[in-house]
Amino acid sequence: MRRSYIFTDKSYSELSILSFLLGVLSVAGELYSLERSFLNEGALDERLGMAFFLCFLFSLAGAFLGIWSRLEKERFYLFSNLGILLNVLALAGAGVILIL
Repeated sequence: MRRSYIFTDKSYSELSILSFLLGVLSVAGELYSLERSFLNEGALDERLGMAFFLCFLFSLAGAFLGIWSRLEKERFYLFSNLGILLNVLALAGAGVILIL
């Protein structure tokens, strides 16, 4: 069996990993706020409302960082793509909740 080695200088961007983590935190925080609101029969106290708003801001920052890291050359883009996806889902979820 022939072995082949691939040597590359590519690495993951720190911005892409941060974008992914902000996306995970945003989605988890929004889901937690919605669950607590559902258990309180639709009532949302100030702390959960502020947590939801902070998750919205985190998802804005995460989407920006994901797009910025996607524009870097010679990088792996897995975490950039996942970060953009999670943050856009969090933004869409927050938008739907605010519209409703």
